[in-house]
Order: sequence, then C-alpha cells, then structure tokens
Amino acid sequence: MPNTLPTPAFDDPAHHLRLYQGDCLDILAAIPPSSVDLVFADPPYFLSNGGITCHAGKMVSVHKGDWDKLPGPDVGPVRARFDKVHEFNTAWLAAAQRVLKPNGSIWVSGTAHVIHSVGFAMQQLGFKLLNDISWVKPNPPPNLSCRYFTHASETIIWAAKDKKSRHTFHYKLMKETNRGKQMKSVWEIRPPEQWEKRFGKHPTQKPVALLERILLASTNEGDVVLDPFAGSGTTLLAAFRLRRNAVGCELNAEFLALSVRRICSNLVQLEISVACLQFSVDPQSDPMDRSCSGRSSDRSGLCSGRGPSRAAFDFSCMPPQLQLVQQERRFYFVGRTKREILFTVLADSLDEARQKFRNAGHPDSDALFIIKTETEIYLA
Repeated sequence: MPNTLPTPAFDDPAHHLRLYQGDCLDILAAIPPSSVDLVFADPPYFLSNGGITCHAGKMVSVHKGDWDKLPGPDVGPVRARFDKVHEFNTAWLAAAQRVLKPNGSIWVSGTAHVIHSVGFAMQQLGFKLLNDISWVKPNPPPNLSCRYFTHASETIIWAAKDKKSRHTFHYKLMKETNRGKQMKSVWEIRPPEQWEKRFGKHPTQKPVALLERILLASTNEGDVVLDPFAGSGTTLLAAFRLRRNAVGCELNAEFLALSVRRICSNLVQLEISVACLQFSVDPQSDPMDRSCSGRSSDRSGLCSGRGPSRAAFDFSCMPPQLQLVQQERRFYFVGRTKREILFTVLADSLDEARQKFRNAGHPDSDALFIIKTETEIYLA
C-alpha cells in the first residue's frame, strides 16, 4: 500500500479541488487519518451481469462497464460472489472511516442490489446510522418485464463515524428549505438535467441538486469533502459551488476526463468588457465620382460612365452584400494557479497561438484554459 499520495490528475489549489486517478483503497490509505469532514460515496451497484433495462423507451442490456460487474467468474456459487461484494464494501468503508474526523459523517447511495450490504458493513464497523433517505425519481423508466413494481427510488444511508460523534446537521436550514416544515427522509429530486450532461454522460450520474442538499445539510463552508468513486465529478462540482474543499478518486480515465470538463466549465469566470471601441468607417479620400447621378446603367444595374455631380447619391446602386472590413481570431491563456489572463495573442490557429505562448517564455503547464474569440466587423 502506498504511504504517499500520487500526483493528482487535476489540482486547483485556488479552490481546493483535487482529483486522483487510481483505486480508492490505495488513495484512501495515503490520506492522513481524521482529516475529512464528510464522505459521499456512490459505489458500484454490480448490476452489469447480463440483465436488461429501459433506456429512451428501448430495451437495452445493463452494461455500465467492467467496474460494475460482480467480482469473480460468471459461473460458480452465487453466495461466494456476493461475499466478495460485501468484502469490497467493508474494505472501502473501513478506509473511509479511518480518514473521517471524529465528528465526521458519511453518505452512501445505492439500490437494493448493494445498499443492504453497505448498511450491514456499517453496523459491523461501528458507524452510527442516522437516516436512510429515499431519493424518489419523479419520472423513472418503465419496468419492461411487468413482474415488479417500477424502480423509482434509491436509498442513501447517512451515518456518523461512530457512536461518540457529534455530527453536523443544519436543521434550521433544511426546515427553511422545506417551506418551514421539518424535512422528511423522503426526497423527490429530478434526475440530472440536460445541462448537467452536456459534457458527457455517466450511467449512474447523480443530480447536482441532490449533492447540494447533502452538503448544505451536513457540512460547513471550508469543510473537506471526499468522494472515493467520483464518477462524473458531481460531488466536486457541488462542493465548489458551495465553497467546500473536495477530493475525489476515480479509476476510469474516461470518467476522470468527464469530471475535469465539468469542473473546468464552472471554474472559468472571465469578464470581457469593451470600454471604448474606435475605428473609422469613412472611406479614404478619393476624387472619383462614384454616384449614379448622370450615369447610364447596363443591364446588370451597375453604373457606368462618370456623372457631373456627387451630391445626388443613389443608394440603390450599393451592392446587396455586406462588406467585411475587419476580422480577427484572438486566443486568451488563463493561468492555472492565478485565475487570470496570462497571455493574449492574435493567431490563425490554436497551434500557432500555443507556439507564441511558448515563445513568450511560458511553459504549457502555466495555462489551465485557452479561450478563443472571433470578431468580424461588417460595413452595412
């Protein structure tokens, strides 16, 4: 087991957000004990074993990825395979319990396929069970077999580190959120909205609204939040929005990249203002008379000849298309440590802009974002 943390795949010291790629057991073992205020975990449900489900009105195979398959061979005693699931849940929960502060708490989400193992493991490890939240989804996919009730909820277990913990709970805030009534353990929250999936999709992605409620209920600003199965990065995103510090672990490189895209889209906050834009729209001095007065026209309607007067200008002679008078492509390099524009340059392509960035003495690692703007000015 490592005794030091690996280099993070994503690190934003300014907002205290950090993502590691790797097995959560290895990474949790390297985190100092009693250093985390809250853990939110959405562990594998182990559903990807040849079943079917409904997606977009169609019957599809349940295959979220190899990470969601039951451990062990597909053949053999079922009991032995589920023992491995419980062994896995017990291991990561014990690792999370070690890094929790004495008054820290943990939230774990899951369906009936895994949540009972999680709850039993918590009891075995000495966690103090606080609530089991029923997260109700208003528009669940239909049950295709018509042999079960439609699955419309997930269970989220909330537990304190141990029986001595004085866990954080913002009762008054939750009551205010619930229009002055005590908030119950049944929450109706819509699945992730379309805007939450614009950078990609995760098969078990949780809505930002759900994580924000959890963090508001059981953490304070500046608290450290840990997600050992970061997935699409919803926990880190909610932590950033609520001014919490966050650490995430994710094994899958594709989901790690998705997390980074989502987080970075919220980190970019630039104000581009134009105080004064001055340019001349008057044509240069030209003695030629371009009016149509006193001219003849050919069949195409174009003026021919030269008339005696410039006073009578016939606008019907102007070409119907707009005239492009200025065009530019500008690139802004935003700093990784200090969130401000480090360098701006006019260039025809991103490669050219990056080369000019390097020529100015900046290594590529200095920039966290590159923003491109294109400006075109037309003479109407």
